[in-house]
Amino acid sequence: MPELLDERVGFVRRIGLFQATAINMSQMCGIGPFVTIPLMVAAFGGPQAVTGFLAGAVLALADGLVWAELGASLPGAGGSYVYLRQAFQYRTGKLMPFLFVWTAMLFIPLGMSTGVIGFVQYLGYLWPDMTPGQGDLVGLVVTAGILALLWRRVENIARLTVVLWTVMIASVALVITAAFTHFSPERAFTYPAHAFEVTSGHFWTGFAAGLTIGIYDYLGYNTVAYMGAEIRQPGHTIPRAVLISITGIMTIYLLLQIGTLGVVDWKDMLDPTSTASSSVASAVLERAWGKGAAGTVTVLILVTAVASVFTGLLGGSRVPYDAARDRVFFRPYGTLHPRHRFPVLGLLTMGAVMAAGFLLGRHTDLATIIQLLTTVMVIVQSLAQIAAVTVLRRRQPGLRRPYRMWLYPLPSLVGLVGWLVIYGYADANSPGRHPVEWSLAWVGAGVVAFLAWARHEKEWPFGPKRISEEYLHGAGPDTGRPGGDEGERGIEGTVGAAGGS
Repeated sequence: MPELLDERVGFVRRIGLFQATAINMSQMCGIGPFVTIPLMVAAFGGPQAVTGFLAGAVLALADGLVWAELGASLPGAGGSYVYLRQAFQYRTGKLMPFLFVWTAMLFIPLGMSTGVIGFVQYLGYLWPDMTPGQGDLVGLVVTAGILALLWRRVENIARLTVVLWTVMIASVALVITAAFTHFSPERAFTYPAHAFEVTSGHFWTGFAAGLTIGIYDYLGYNTVAYMGAEIRQPGHTIPRAVLISITGIMTIYLLLQIGTLGVVDWKDMLDPTSTASSSVASAVLERAWGKGAAGTVTVLILVTAVASVFTGLLGGSRVPYDAARDRVFFRPYGTLHPRHRFPVLGLLTMGAVMAAGFLLGRHTDLATIIQLLTTVMVIVQSLAQIAAVTVLRRRQPGLRRPYRMWLYPLPSLVGLVGWLVIYGYADANSPGRHPVEWSLAWVGAGVVAFLAWARHEKEWPFGPKRISEEYLHGAGPDTGRPGGDEGERGIEGTVGAAGGS
């Protein structure tokens, strides 16, 4: 039933597997690899930087299996919000889902702001005389334009996303083709002395930095999970879209990285006066096919950057909506546009944070934004969600699971180690930036906001815990429609604020 209405939240299930995969891949690729290849080379100190993309792929696949199981079983609007609400309600009431939404309102638009930073960075290839002030203005105009594109019905957005996905595929395909028509194996595979000396502390520092950059480039494989209430047959579509998009983007990234290193000397990528340090893909095209071709493909890369930000905000803006409808976040966020049926306040708030993140990144550096968004994300989303898989298997063994994690619990353990490495690296290698301190401060502010909200709403710890197992008792994840006849939220019970589960 392609236009099945999710009666619980008012969304319509119109997004199929191809569109879902296109949404994921557009958000994953975007401008990321085009701006982070020089950062990856700098982290490793040579063409062995390809190791960082491989490490990022391993972590993305491990974490993707977590998303696949949870997304198939609990296909509601908001993704992690739904999973954490279901898993941790027995002990801490609505604290974890509230904190997730609180942090998502920061890390999702910060991630999108890097796409706008990359847009302006590559625009500099076409507009070499652009001043910093003009670059700031361009970025803010692009942000406003993306918000305007999202101000419409989701079925129209899904069609537009396929067009943007096609442009993204064309841009990376052209860069890869250009690279391999002028490929030098000696340039790509000649490594500095001791490049793979695993007993060296320098190698592991570079590896941790590369893993951070690598997973940042893969982020977006979970976008369709945030849109679970708008996916057709989510129990099958979400896992497939997650895994197909990760393997597809991994192939693209490896070809792009190796091909680029075979055309542009890695030392040029470290030279701040070189085009290769700011617009490496344009440099590849210019050296392979000339300046005209480089300019044309740079335009496609700019469209790809817009596609990434567009799809990221599309999924992210759904996060606070379902939370507010569930009375787990501030109520004004629980309103859809009366005509176009999209969450208005969530979209506008994330747009504003994205604009602020863009300006911050423009006047500091891209690494600062990447580390801040990853550290905030790791605490409340990544680690908590890995735990949620195990908690839900124990707490809700009867939950229908169209997809179960392969080799459980090995992917969870791999994901746990990977996220801890990223968090530890940010703490040890960010002098003057303090991303860990800022992330902890933001989470601490979220706890304060939760307590104020809980007191106002008379929720735990100022009221009873409200246990809601609507997916366990509902019609099943292929419809996404919780059952029950006890009101909008399905089957719900309460336990005392001080005890039990």
